[in-house]
Amino acid sequence: MTSAAPPGHLPEPRADFPGVRARGLVECADLRRHPDALASGWWAVVADFEGRITGWRFADVTPDVHDVTRTTDRSGPADAAAWEGPAPASWRSSLDEAGYVAAVRRVREAVREGEVYQANICRVLSAPLGSAAAEPDATALAAVLAAGNPAPHAGTVHVPLGAAERPVWVVSASPELFLSVQDGRVLSGPIKGTATRAEDLGAKDRAENVMITDLVRNDLQRVCLPGTVEVLDLCAVEHHPGLVHLVSRVGGTLRDPLDAVGWAALLGATLPPASVSGAPKSSALRLIAELEPQARGPYCGAVGWVDADAGRAELAVGIRTFWWTAPAGTGAGTLRFGTGAGITWGSDPQAEWEETELKASRLVSLASAPPR
Repeated sequence: MTSAAPPGHLPEPRADFPGVRARGLVECADLRRHPDALASGWWAVVADFEGRITGWRFADVTPDVHDVTRTTDRSGPADAAAWEGPAPASWRSSLDEAGYVAAVRRVREAVREGEVYQANICRVLSAPLGSAAAEPDATALAAVLAAGNPAPHAGTVHVPLGAAERPVWVVSASPELFLSVQDGRVLSGPIKGTATRAEDLGAKDRAENVMITDLVRNDLQRVCLPGTVEVLDLCAVEHHPGLVHLVSRVGGTLRDPLDAVGWAALLGATLPPASVSGAPKSSALRLIAELEPQARGPYCGAVGWVDADAGRAELAVGIRTFWWTAPAGTGAGTLRFGTGAGITWGSDPQAEWEETELKASRLVSLASAPPR
């Protein structure tokens, strides 16, 4: 656990989510190694898919009357105009089309052999941007996404290099609720099933959603009172910019008080999120490690906040999410964006590749520099 460095000339550390804004960084902590930090305070939280959970405690936390999912947000057009994204042609994928199609075929083989029922296979897009001396403007990208792709679980966490031992640069337009906690109740909203029109959602999408909903139910049963976990909504259609999704809702009453131990148990039981791993989760994770050449980082992890004093939390699944890393030495940093699809026996390899393209196209286009 470390205290924040004096901000000096650095951009102000900040965290922005629908309805809340945080300033005044106090400290950061590895919440996997030091879950006791969640005994008190308001924390912005970013969990990597691979297991690292980092929190940044802020002192100045205020309600934000501006909805970050709307184009009338306080960051507005002026901030959006300040964004200078990478060239459209500079994006590269960790898996090309042939590699992704081969990975889908391997998952189908694993389903046939009884190893998994479903596995989410992802690829990471990356482009050079910024440098260690000049970080990209996270607020400006957040404004671009709010204008062009408003999302119910959007969020920005930016702690610049030098402001704390663990810097972070994450801008998310996530449509998916990972965990909402209030008054001892927990709710999760897994998404599985994606198309451009509701009528294009088929039997494979519904089967995929039902499998993941059952996995979420199993995860929550580990930390909820017996008999309280229930599916509140199954395979509802939600409309988002350019896409429709099937969304289910699973809720339960938490068994233990939300002290540091209780928060650690909840995060430990549910990470990584079910919808972006697979079923059974342990087998799907082994398959993902075999097939994906690059770590996902905050993509497919969780992005949000925990108010330990109030016993509340709002965490999104880290999809539709950009993150930036500084260069190891001189030169450009790297802006990244992940995209993926849930693979079942009913998957068509080429169609799954096209789904990853569909999920990425709008957001990558928004984040890229206008064509010259």
